[in-house]
Amino acid sequence: MNYDRASLKLQATVLGMWSFGMVMTKSCGLTSVAVFLAADLGREQDTLRQRLREWYRDAADKKATHRQTLDVHNCFVPLLAGVLSAWPTAEKRLAMAIDATTLGQVFTVLAIRVVYRGCALPVA
Repeated sequence: MNYDRASLKLQATVLGMWSFGMVMTKSCGLTSVAVFLAADLGREQDTLRQRLREWYRDAADKKATHRQTLDVHNCFVPLLAGVLSAWPTAEKRLAMAIDATTLGQVFTVLAIRVVYRGCALPVA
């Protein structure tokens, strides 16, 4: 599925809000993150909760019409290309790390990272 720039920007914004909210609250709970973000951003809690909820739902499960499902596969190539753009041209090795993390009983996150200069940079 192809996304226009506006859709990609909105997807990235909500992902950033989710990520920031989870780090700050040390929780992946929808309510915890929504309450924190509402206070931090000065917005309505219910509005943020709905926006966060719809980010991870399939298009058919979203309330508004013309909604799209986020196809995470479309994100992998740009993320890896960004990491490799700074890769030394003489270096032919690429170290990868894979981690499965369970967040409560709701999500299991499988993260694939490129290991570079002592850091694990997420690419998928």
